[in-house]
Amino acid sequence: MAKTSVIITTFNRPDALAAVLEGFRNQNKTDFEVVIADDGSTQDTADLIGHLARQMPFPVRHVWQEDKGFRAAAARNRAIAASSGDYLIFVDGDCIPSPDFITTHLRLAESEWFVSGNRILMSRVFTRQVLADKLPIHSWGFLKWVYARIRGWINRLLPLMRLPDGRFRKHKAYRWEGAKTCNLGVWRQDLFRIDGFDEQYEGWGHEDADLVVRLIRAKVKRKEARFAVPVLHLWHSDIERTGLTDNLSRLEDVLKSTNTVAHEGLHRHLK
Repeated sequence: MAKTSVIITTFNRPDALAAVLEGFRNQNKTDFEVVIADDGSTQDTADLIGHLARQMPFPVRHVWQEDKGFRAAAARNRAIAASSGDYLIFVDGDCIPSPDFITTHLRLAESEWFVSGNRILMSRVFTRQVLADKLPIHSWGFLKWVYARIRGWINRLLPLMRLPDGRFRKHKAYRWEGAKTCNLGVWRQDLFRIDGFDEQYEGWGHEDADLVVRLIRAKVKRKEARFAVPVLHLWHSDIERTGLTDNLSRLEDVLKSTNTVAHEGLHRHLK
């Protein structure tokens, strides 16, 4: 089995991060590390991580960068540089994993493929209840989720169905659209081949699309993890989309090019 690093992106939402870490504490496999890619959170997040790290059955590292606006690409690159895994799984700090999340990601992992998972969106009311009451939704059975869907607490139920590995998972091998770093598994060597995330993407949006486009162009194909490894996405208010126009323009330029390597990439954080 590959040595695994889970990279969790966060910014000033310690209650959600605590729920995500609780999900990882209850994995059926604990032979992994967690690296928190912190995009400039205040001290309460550092205090939470310091407290919870002592309780986790796996090592936790906190990689912080100064708050200069939305810089998820740079935060993830710093975390990659600080990680030690051969296989890296990216999630967001508001996405709760099921107990078999890591085991299933590794079961789907193949050389020269990245694994693209999906998510289930939770309502505002349900999210508040989960965080306030510390509900262990990571371990809920299917019947509880049926009830949650009937109540309108989640946007869909179908992703919770599980299907085995198979050729059908490779039908989007060259499609970049829809792959997101809230649930993405990729080999370390493939990330290094393209120099990780491009830190030119500042402000909200498209840094993950840019990464996936360059992976596919570098002959690292996409494998679908739908009906295998969803995450439960806690509700959050709309994020200010500063930088979206510039980031979209950058992505369009990348799509027109043959480039595979980030303009401002991972190498900036390597010793």
